[in-house]
Amino acid sequence: MPMDAREIEAMIREALPDATIEIKDLAGDGDHYAATVISSAFKGKTRVAQHQLVYNALQGRMGGVLHALALTTGVPQD
Repeated sequence: MPMDAREIEAMIREALPDATIEIKDLAGDGDHYAATVISSAFKGKTRVAQHQLVYNALQGRMGGVLHALALTTGVPQD
């Protein structure tokens, strides 16, 4: 059963409460999403470390229930 975009957003928000999150269903199938996540928690972290924080928030669902997630991360602009 595919994941709902609201569920993905809620899981990310739980791990990164200050995050600005935008999620798009790329194929309309609930399996292929693109997410943009902006959080101060990413400050000073490499892009890989930022992505790992998001993947950790999804609690192992990547590659299983959540088939594909194109991820863009960044820190808030001052």
